[in-house]
Amino acid sequence: MLGLEHDFRIVDTRATLDPDEASVAVHGRDITPERLEREMHQAGVVRSVASPGPRTSGRSYLRANNAVARLSVDRPFVAFARLNGPRDATGGPLAAVRNLRAEREDHHTRPDDVEQYAYDDRFHGFVLVPAHDGLPNADVLERLEIADLPVIVHAGREFPPTMVERELLEYDFPIVLSSFGGHPLDATLMNRALDMLGDYDRLHVETSAVRYREILERGVLEHPDRVLFGSGAPNVHPNVGVMEVLTLDVSEDLMRRVFAKNPSRLIPGLAEGADL
Repeated sequence: MLGLEHDFRIVDTRATLDPDEASVAVHGRDITPERLEREMHQAGVVRSVASPGPRTSGRSYLRANNAVARLSVDRPFVAFARLNGPRDATGGPLAAVRNLRAEREDHHTRPDDVEQYAYDDRFHGFVLVPAHDGLPNADVLERLEIADLPVIVHAGREFPPTMVERELLEYDFPIVLSSFGGHPLDATLMNRALDMLGDYDRLHVETSAVRYREILERGVLEHPDRVLFGSGAPNVHPNVGVMEVLTLDVSEDLMRRVFAKNPSRLIPGLAEGADL
């Protein structure tokens, strides 16, 4: 794919880096760190948040997180640790009953794990994918509050913004809702997430897989300091996400906020001085 030409500095808050054979099972092809870096370069992306892809049930993310951190050294990646937990994130009465007896198992994230990641300068934040990984227990979320690092939450139909509000927004740490909180392509959920930005000062959204121009423009115009660029690479080539922002009917100043200023303010590892 041809490289894009533009005059923007771009950083990315949503990329997956799978350092082993799991990438073939998940994506159907080998996505190496070198290939991901090359695709980012083609799109003009200079730094990117990277976190592991999904593990199979019963597997810890400890090794995957450490592998992503190791592979991020001397590359334009900023490692985020992916966390899991025993609580059912689907909502409803059955989930409530299950959660009364939810016990943490050996592969689930513990408070000490969060503390270790938070004080390890290789990690710059955390990722929660509740629909796949479950929700951590309250003591883990309390430790995230103490760490006060950004937490990217994969939200959508299986874990909608209302569940984010109920389960996570009572804690005082910055949250970034992936895909405007509406994956896959749920405009109602995306608009609900944008409504919530007016109520929660530490809530943000990122742009990956938001294919609706009107909704993207609404977010950028109504909340210019709370929208962050995310590509969703390698599932989507970062050129696609960049072009979707470049073709919006908004000013260049607002584009610069989305592409770099907003993400860099929230995640200092993406700031200009960190460029390789």
